[in-house]
Amino acid sequence: MRTSVSDPSIPTIDLRPWPDGDEQARMAIARTVDEALQTAGFLLVTGHGVDPSLRARLREAARAFFTLPEAVKQPYAAKVGGRGWLGPGAEANGYAEGTETPPDLKESLTFATHEPFEDPVVNAEWYAPNVWPAEVPELRPLCEEYLGRMGELENVLLALLGEALGREPDFFSRHMDHPTYGFNINWYPGTDVIGAPQPGQFRIGPHTDFGTVTILDRQAGKGGLQIWTDAGGWEDAPYDPAAFTINIGDLMARWTGDRWRSGRHRVLPPPADAPAEELMSLVYFGECTPGTLVESVPAPVGRVAYEPVDSHVYLREKLNSITVG
Repeated sequence: MRTSVSDPSIPTIDLRPWPDGDEQARMAIARTVDEALQTAGFLLVTGHGVDPSLRARLREAARAFFTLPEAVKQPYAAKVGGRGWLGPGAEANGYAEGTETPPDLKESLTFATHEPFEDPVVNAEWYAPNVWPAEVPELRPLCEEYLGRMGELENVLLALLGEALGREPDFFSRHMDHPTYGFNINWYPGTDVIGAPQPGQFRIGPHTDFGTVTILDRQAGKGGLQIWTDAGGWEDAPYDPAAFTINIGDLMARWTGDRWRSGRHRVLPPPADAPAEELMSLVYFGECTPGTLVESVPAPVGRVAYEPVDSHVYLREKLNSITVG
């Protein structure tokens, strides 16, 4: 099914009234968020204050890297969960659902937390310096500025989610003082660059994200984002160029005792009838401080009482599951 999502299960939330609006307005926003995360696990948010020109400049700098010859990009090659360039064939997100799919039709630049950890064991697994391509020197300051804004926005969203769950505003955010956040810039070239997709091959295969909150800045296209809902199956995701698309991941769903669902999604293959279609997504993955014990919220709010898990043992298993080879 390929209709556009237009039902209220994926609402647009204006964040401007949230920090200091009147109690009635805040309660209405929290209620809308709670209801939406129980159905599709997705929201759009406006009123976030992130300059659209920053997003445009970041895309321009990233494209300058992605369009370099492969031999120039190869020294920056990384594995899933690392820092650097994920080239074609590195990742297959459908593996996370147990589906053997061809590799995803994308390239990524991937970054993560810029601050080392005091614990040497944690540091060895979760910290490494970010890799900045020398060929595109403007990429680093743009990424660092953008990541600063994402951290601010994540804090606003986490406070909203805490209250939407009927808990205190720092219910989630107090576990994220030194997170292992991730940031991917995903480049989806057209068939004029990569040729026709294989059967069952997507730009990103069907999956749910693994962590807490994902903040996505995306572009619309024929080979774009689709969201799964029980009511409609696969549907084209709603799009507003001014909005960020927000979804929660597996760990957040587990934390809420499956009250909220991890948003299942995919990115369609490049369309044959638009061979030059090229899209780029900026994807910020919110995570916890390593060692956070995630315990399901009890009934009646939570619906499933999962065993407590270490957030980063859980995350590493998920990352390993989508690595090709």
